[in-house]
Amino acid sequence: MEQREKAILVGVNLNHQPDFDYSMEELRNLTDACDIEVGGEIVQNLQRINKSHYVGTGKIDEIRALVEMLDANVVIFNDELSPSQIRNLEADIDCKVIDRTILILDIFAERARTKEAQLQVEVAQLQYMLPRLVGLRASLGRQGGGSGLKNRGAGETKLELDRRKIEAKITALNKELEVLVAHRKTQRKQRKKNNVPVVSLVGYTNAGKSTIMNALVEKFNPLENKQVFEKDMLFATLETSVRNISLADQKSFLLTDTVGFVSKLPHHLVKAFRSTLEEVAESDLLIHVVDYSNPNYEQLINITNETLKDIGIENIPTIYAYNKSDLMDIQIPTVRGEDIFLSAKQRIGMDELIGLIRKEIFTDYIKCEMLIPYDKGGIISYFNEYAHVINTSYEETGTKLILECKKSDYEKHQEYII
Repeated sequence: MEQREKAILVGVNLNHQPDFDYSMEELRNLTDACDIEVGGEIVQNLQRINKSHYVGTGKIDEIRALVEMLDANVVIFNDELSPSQIRNLEADIDCKVIDRTILILDIFAERARTKEAQLQVEVAQLQYMLPRLVGLRASLGRQGGGSGLKNRGAGETKLELDRRKIEAKITALNKELEVLVAHRKTQRKQRKKNNVPVVSLVGYTNAGKSTIMNALVEKFNPLENKQVFEKDMLFATLETSVRNISLADQKSFLLTDTVGFVSKLPHHLVKAFRSTLEEVAESDLLIHVVDYSNPNYEQLINITNETLKDIGIENIPTIYAYNKSDLMDIQIPTVRGEDIFLSAKQRIGMDELIGLIRKEIFTDYIKCEMLIPYDKGGIISYFNEYAHVINTSYEETGTKLILECKKSDYEKHQEYII
């Protein structure tokens, strides 16, 4: 049986950052999500990062001693390390060194299920690896030679060959991704054409976005087996899932579930997942799901908002859904303006959430009366399917409808309004 890796976690608290403790707690959770045992932890307060080793050189001896004492086989740093820092640290500690970025990339690689997510993660991993080839030890720096390399120039090293292979691979993967992205753009255009509002679930990883989606699908589309994967773990969802939510009054909207955020989300990853996150940018409404039971929930709201801002998503109307409120001392469901306190797991607050969504996305509906001639049965069929018909009665000259319909349909059929 393969032995579980054991790690020493290392963090530098720069100028007493207020969120440092939580950042280290998050690193522990990320390490656990990678199925690596946390053996120990070392923290250093610094005013500036040591350019050569990230930590102060005096701390290196302490890390090496702890690695030997606990028989650890990996040291994980709480920030992204430069190629030279990795090289220097591995040489001085004599142990494998990884950083927060590679940890998150590994989790994403393991969780990716769809072709698009797998390609995006692979591109991000290769882009991360490219400048760090020098930091990888042993064989990479040796001279190339022998069969297949004779005509490539005597000075070419294996390192240069690896770099060229990686660049070619990134180009090939990006071409594959372009095809998938183009397909998704076509789908988005079609949705816009059909005038169906789009509501996106966003938030910190493991806040309960997938649970909310499943609760709404279960409530409004119970016959369709369209549940998405949900689990109490970091980054359970990497794929963007889209579900149609059909309400009782013929109104409907598309609900999308997106990848969760985390602090210091690697920029390689944000860049690679940009096309997926464009789904959010096209939304008519965001539901920002917050784990209200987390004592650091305000910080997690800020991290999500900053990440959205970084990828150019601003000024979209937002409802804040404070999930897991059943674990707190608060009456649920409670609605305060655009905030709702609910429990997706207990299925408490779903009607109230739909009420808030309705208020935001169905603003262009008009209640009216129409008298439609009997020879225009197609119009009545259309309204029965695409509008909320409140009452139908039959007059001498035609069918009288009291209905709620889209403004565009109201304007199109103005001749029948009474």
